[in-house]
Amino acid sequence: MITRRNALKSLSLVAGSTLLPASVTTASEKQNNTVFSYCLNTSTISGQKTGFLKEFEITAKAGYNGIEIWIRDLQQYVEEGGSLADLKKKINDLGLKVENAIGFAEWIVDDENQRMKAIEQLKREMELVSQVGCSRIAAPPAGAYNVTLDLFKVAARYREILELGDQSGVIPVLEFWGASTSLYHISQAMFVATAANHPKACILPDVYHMFRGGSGYESLKQISGNAIEVFHFNDFVNTIPREKQTDSDRVYPGDGAAPFRQIITDLYHAGGTKILSLELFNKTYWEKDALEVAATGLSKMKLLVEETMRIITH
Repeated sequence: MITRRNALKSLSLVAGSTLLPASVTTASEKQNNTVFSYCLNTSTISGQKTGFLKEFEITAKAGYNGIEIWIRDLQQYVEEGGSLADLKKKINDLGLKVENAIGFAEWIVDDENQRMKAIEQLKREMELVSQVGCSRIAAPPAGAYNVTLDLFKVAARYREILELGDQSGVIPVLEFWGASTSLYHISQAMFVATAANHPKACILPDVYHMFRGGSGYESLKQISGNAIEVFHFNDFVNTIPREKQTDSDRVYPGDGAAPFRQIITDLYHAGGTKILSLELFNKTYWEKDALEVAATGLSKMKLLVEETMRIITH
């Protein structure tokens, strides 16, 4: 396993075309103990309303080896009588891994009563997702969208939920939202992650949120190893002012203006596990066949990685 101290190592080419498996470890990668893999956040095909179980089938058929689920969907599945044991078996049979779960517990807020309720909520959600083999849960600034917070206090609160995760084996991954006022910049997220002073502290960047919040992408050169494991891949258009863009404006990676060659190069040099997860909320894609959308997104991500790695390695 790569640690932060020795994580500045190479990450080799994976998956050159849609005919290749979603995750491929080359000889160079084996030597450096690094890997890129591909994941589908189910928001990308949520508008088609195929149904929770069908989303797993579509993800696997499209060629992904990972999936990001939404806790509300998992909770609904259980409430309607679904078996977590049966679901875990289905996931395993499909050759998938639940890489992350998206939830909105308000762990970050100043109000102590609200925060304590959120901690209990997060504890239940961690226990729930762990039963389907998921070892990560998103920890965004939910509940603190239009306020400013003391980042030292946020770091202490993040450490608290990291310690909570130690009990369930589920790591809360610090997410920042570009349009929020409390945690919108990658530098804030890294400050919180380092100030938390916990060995499993990590952040969840997003191409769109980095653009929307004004982070830029040069900062990725400063972040190595396991500080970033999951990275939400999508793209933004340059025809809409940054401050006016919304989640639904996201497009397929490579179809917009994001500097993916730079992003992928910096992730390569950072080393460690890099799970590239397609997260879109584009309503025009929701009007198309869900499998087509999932497969198209995977193909575009692989192509970007392949093209970048060809330049790096030659």
